[in-house]
Amino acid sequence: MFSANRSEENIKRNLRKIKTRDFFKKLWANKMARTGIIIVCFFILMAIIGPILMPFKTTDIATTRDLVFNKPSAEHWLGTDNNGRDVLAYLVNGAKASLMVGIIATLISMCVGTIIGITAGYSGGWVDNLLMRVTDFFMVLPWLPFCMVLAAILGTSVWNIILVIGITGWTGTARVIRAQTLSVKEQQYVERTLSLGAGKIHIMLKHILPNVFPLVFSESILIISSSILTETALAFLGLGDPTNPSWGTMLNDAYSTGAMTNGAWWYFITPGVCVILVALGFTLMGYAFDEILNPKLQKK
Repeated sequence: MFSANRSEENIKRNLRKIKTRDFFKKLWANKMARTGIIIVCFFILMAIIGPILMPFKTTDIATTRDLVFNKPSAEHWLGTDNNGRDVLAYLVNGAKASLMVGIIATLISMCVGTIIGITAGYSGGWVDNLLMRVTDFFMVLPWLPFCMVLAAILGTSVWNIILVIGITGWTGTARVIRAQTLSVKEQQYVERTLSLGAGKIHIMLKHILPNVFPLVFSESILIISSSILTETALAFLGLGDPTNPSWGTMLNDAYSTGAMTNGAWWYFITPGVCVILVALGFTLMGYAFDEILNPKLQKK
């Protein structure tokens, strides 16, 4: 009996390995996914390794006016800012905060949206109505002004910004997961498990969640880009953490110090390009994941 169970576990493990290998093959074969992965990996490496390799620091302030708003050169590849700091060093250090805020805030919003979506879709009745009305309330609120108000109340700490984005960005996910849950809970194996006496929480965790997880995964990749854009917008409006440089605070500094009027294009264009590229990379990955994991889209 023990050997039979062990053999069955080995078969399941081997099947999972095969499915995982096939998934990564399809992923790399997809042009959108491959492009997105390359872009995102480049910026992740920039955030991790870049600050270690940079010869300049964001605290290196010039003592003379000669280094203020200097154009790109062999010494300073992306020029200097109004304080004579190396713009490339600022850009590299800002990648860490922007990516960290985007990824952690997305994890929070996806957890909240998934829990609410599965609970509403499977429970039905007054629970579904209550949770969906709460979702509708948050959906009709203008997202960016609402985030600005919360950020102003909680303070400009980077963790407060993560919390603000995380607790306001779950509504779309909740709607999508609820719709998928309504479809999954009508499957025969779910009804059979319920007839055997399984509880609601057991069914939601063991049967509903694994079936909606591919959708959760693809949604989370897409939401990371919007979270990064939201952090950039908040930081540009002066609600970012000044002690943790990000691309948004870099844009705010460039605007407030008159980089545009002084012709220092390297100071405000480079962080804007980085934000656009990262958002593009995660968006391409999200659409590719959705295409690979959704059988209907594969047939089309």
